[in-house]
Amino acid sequence: MKRLLLLLPFLAACSGAPVITTVLTPYRIDVRQGNFVTQEMVAQLKPGLSREQVRFILGSPLVADMFHGDRWDYVYSYKQGYGEAQQRTLTVFFQDNKLTRVAGDVVAEDPARAEAPKPAAQVIEIPGPAAAAASPAAAADADKQEKK
Repeated sequence: MKRLLLLLPFLAACSGAPVITTVLTPYRIDVRQGNFVTQEMVAQLKPGLSREQVRFILGSPLVADMFHGDRWDYVYSYKQGYGEAQQRTLTVFFQDNKLTRVAGDVVAEDPARAEAPKPAAQVIEIPGPAAAAASPAAAADADKQEKK
């Protein structure tokens, strides 16, 4: 009993220390599952495409239900280690093995609202000292520029 009374102040002192689990947390990985479908991929879909063409553009569907043979579901979920889970779905409908419509979270961009294409990078060639020395007229022009 005396030992317990001697240990009691030490146990009380430990209760105020921070719990290690509140300070240190385990690493949690980002989890990606399913088919990642972009707006560019959806923009390539046109009514009348065959199943093979749709499979080439979007990849194999995550869900091909045997009870709904004319419907393919593309599901994508992303869970950050410490964040909220996000889910995207895209459903492709066929009739007579031809694409009829597309529904879901991922839609093609409206061409009217799309940004103008950015100009391609231009390559500008700068003549080196060897090229300037090869042309006497270019060397004379360079001397005039330096004197100004």
